[in-house]
Amino acid sequence: MKGAKRIIKKELARVFKDKKLIFTMFIMPAILMFAIYGLIGTLMKSMNSDITEHRDVVTIVNAPASFKETVKATGYDVMASVAYTDASSYTTNKSQYRDDVENGALDLLVVFDEDFDEAFNAYAKNGDRIPSIDVFYNSTENYSSKAHNVFNTLVANSYRQALQTVRFGDLERLEVFSVNEELIEKEAKKGTEFLSTMLPYMIVIMLFSSAMGLTVDAIAGEKERGTLASMLLAPISRTEIVVGKLVSLSIISTLSALVYCVSMIFAMPMMQEGMGAGGVNLSFIGIDTGLMLLATIVLMNLLFVSLISAVSICAKDTKTASSLIAPMYIVVIMAGVMTMFAGGSEMAIWKYAIPVYGNALVVQQICSGEPQLGSFLATIVGLVAAIAILVGLTSKAFNSEKIMFNA
Repeated sequence: MKGAKRIIKKELARVFKDKKLIFTMFIMPAILMFAIYGLIGTLMKSMNSDITEHRDVVTIVNAPASFKETVKATGYDVMASVAYTDASSYTTNKSQYRDDVENGALDLLVVFDEDFDEAFNAYAKNGDRIPSIDVFYNSTENYSSKAHNVFNTLVANSYRQALQTVRFGDLERLEVFSVNEELIEKEAKKGTEFLSTMLPYMIVIMLFSSAMGLTVDAIAGEKERGTLASMLLAPISRTEIVVGKLVSLSIISTLSALVYCVSMIFAMPMMQEGMGAGGVNLSFIGIDTGLMLLATIVLMNLLFVSLISAVSICAKDTKTASSLIAPMYIVVIMAGVMTMFAGGSEMAIWKYAIPVYGNALVVQQICSGEPQLGSFLATIVGLVAAIAILVGLTSKAFNSEKIMFNA
């Protein structure tokens, strides 16, 4: 396999001696990940801060005196800009109030029945009319949604309890039982939900895109430029050329994809901080799980390189190869998306051997802190089998004069 080693050295030297390629493939991805996630986190934090600090604009119609007391007692009149109006004014300007809510000029409109107190005091038995409060808000406006939530939680609930106290006296008589909750969770899985959902999908996409860009140019591109034909005339067996090409391309694209993955893992907390979510739990990264994750990524990448090579070698040029690979990219994306909604349900072991889909599920298990040896071994066996078939097909294509020179 001396010929294969020569090919590997040649391909690696072509990349690692080119400063532009090094920057594009290994440095720029890390910068982009931190820049993108950092920007998202900053923008989300700014937006959330703006919503929190915004003083809600609220108009209340026909408010009973008891309700105004609750507003003062809860401090809601300090938190929000509350304006009271009567029924006649509301009737005259009803459409304008509703337009203001729709356009964002008014965050919340609260309308009490005109005879709210009378209906409340007159209630005596089942079937009597219950007074109502109409609340108008705009769910498409962040300020309005926040005003709605705060009003319901802070004011409406407090007012309901105050009126219940008036009607029933001791509210403890209404409590027929209490609920005591205790949170029980696995420490290993705490803080892994977001990472285990997004990382498998991102790994699949990044591995395929990295492999596609490099492999199409290294196979179909060289075939189009004629450099591959001259390589075939060298005193190296075509099988060695195939092995050398696949191994070198796998090394380069795996390193590029790993830069993306590692950068994303460490940049993700910047985004989550802006979203107000908990931190990312990286406790799943140990020697054993790290090796399992690395082995899965390396073999997945070799699978993609082998697949793209098998297609590229049958194409006349890079344009044709790219058009043939595009449908495969869509299938890969769909397989990655499916893992985001797997939901942790039990699956037959053989399903983990399904290329891409099963592999991404194994990555998900590892990231969630619950790797399963059986599913890991199944995915490795499935990857090795698929790679062997694709390498065999690529070698056969390389040995076909018709494909190599007349495709």
